[in-house]
Amino acid sequence: MNQSVINVSELHCSYGGFEAVRGVGFDVGPGELFALLGTNGAGKTTTMETIEGHRAPTGGKVRVFGMDPMRDRARVRPRVGIMLQHSGFAGDLTVAETVRLWQSMVSRPSAVDPALEALGLKHRRNVRVKQLSGGERRRLDLVLATLGNPEVLFLDEPTTGLDPESRKATWEIVRNLLEAGTTVLLTTHYLEEAERLAHRLAIMHDGRIAVSGSLTDVLATQRARIEFELPEDAGKLPDLAGEIRGEASGRIEVRTDRLQHDLHAVLAWARERDVRLSRLRAQHASLDDVFHAVQQGDHQQDSSQQGDHADIEHETRKAVAG
Repeated sequence: MNQSVINVSELHCSYGGFEAVRGVGFDVGPGELFALLGTNGAGKTTTMETIEGHRAPTGGKVRVFGMDPMRDRARVRPRVGIMLQHSGFAGDLTVAETVRLWQSMVSRPSAVDPALEALGLKHRRNVRVKQLSGGERRRLDLVLATLGNPEVLFLDEPTTGLDPESRKATWEIVRNLLEAGTTVLLTTHYLEEAERLAHRLAIMHDGRIAVSGSLTDVLATQRARIEFELPEDAGKLPDLAGEIRGEASGRIEVRTDRLQHDLHAVLAWARERDVRLSRLRAQHASLDDVFHAVQQGDHQQDSSQQGDHADIEHETRKAVAG
């Protein structure tokens, strides 16, 4: 990766005696989308606002293009686009008037109609902003945030309130920006959004980063699962690398760092005994699993999992068919 576009080092932010951000650090490279996730009250919005230059840190360092986003605001601001959680539109202006006003304040305005059309707003250009729905206002937020061809784009909960089609259109616009070289820092409550878009991500909890890295790295902090139901007379399961739960009830769950190994052992055991494994499912941890573990304080940054997804899927299909 080339020199970081965004650098956050030992960031601390306090409100009076309350420390909301406690030593956060990460880098975002050029053309990368970094997703900053967090549990409720984790401090991600405060972190985002500090990187955007809206507040000064209590301690630590924040740099955008190698500059302080607050002290060097005049040099940083023309190169970034910001989509806040809540906008302050003038309700009596139309969509077109709002866009023209915004165009007059950016140094490198881009074409507006393609963005309005992509987000389903072109036919609403003569409608007053106060008459737009919440989802339409959110889409207008994105149009304005990208109007100046930003080198860095801050997206704070960009798809909140959007219908599925508008959410997909937003994702497509973000992908196009990434292909054009824009660097994106995203916060979102939609974990699927982070899984689809992010090159790397971090999950904050209690003011700190609990887990971070590529999606593969982050998912590897939680063990995979094998689940199935056994008939009462199936007998004792084989020894497995993972932890077996629920043998007394017959609804089995295996938590394992060696998914392929343990799945193969279970299927081989079932074939030898002619045992049908009902409701069989094998899967690596999801981002939702990791997020829940962070909430519960049960995560391990350095753990790893092994196994090939294609082989696992093949073995599972054979077992279900048999």
